[in-house]
Amino acid sequence: MMTPEQVLAAHKANVETLFGLTHKAFEGVEKLVELNMQVAKTALAETADTTKAMLSVKDAQELLALQAGLLQPSAEKAAAYSRHVYDIAAATNAEVTKVAEEQMADMQKKFMAVVDTMVKNAPAGTENAVALVKSAVAAANNAYESVHKAAKQAAEVAEANFQAVTSTAVKATQGAAKAKRAA
Repeated sequence: MMTPEQVLAAHKANVETLFGLTHKAFEGVEKLVELNMQVAKTALAETADTTKAMLSVKDAQELLALQAGLLQPSAEKAAAYSRHVYDIAAATNAEVTKVAEEQMADMQKKFMAVVDTMVKNAPAGTENAVALVKSAVAAANNAYESVHKAAKQAAEVAEANFQAVTSTAVKATQGAAKAKRAA
């Protein structure tokens, strides 16, 4: 049984963790807002440059060349933007995951301390029940580890797929831009 001081300390630690996670979430949002502001400024400047370039076009062939020249950088910028958004989300998720793992490890440690105390104070003849509790705790820990490993592997596969799709999209756009220029 926990003392009132232990309960208060646990609540205090939980509140600190909550504020820490909230701070990390806001940092991620701030980075996204900063990225979006930078993209908006750049897009506005590029739109102005493109408009000026289009107004100075003298014939259809020059217009086609201008359009072909715009296609590749746009796709690369879109891919770069997606990558930045993904990186921000992944970094924020990593921070949250780290805190969650630390909390889980701390909870497991405290729970095991309670189980150990109960085992030491268990009356004679309850060895089978104690063994059953220890076995259940070990099975729960193993299940958690398995799920955690599977989640990490899934995240790694998702990242690899994201990288592959981004790379393929940029290469396809580059190929299309080269083909247009050659035409």
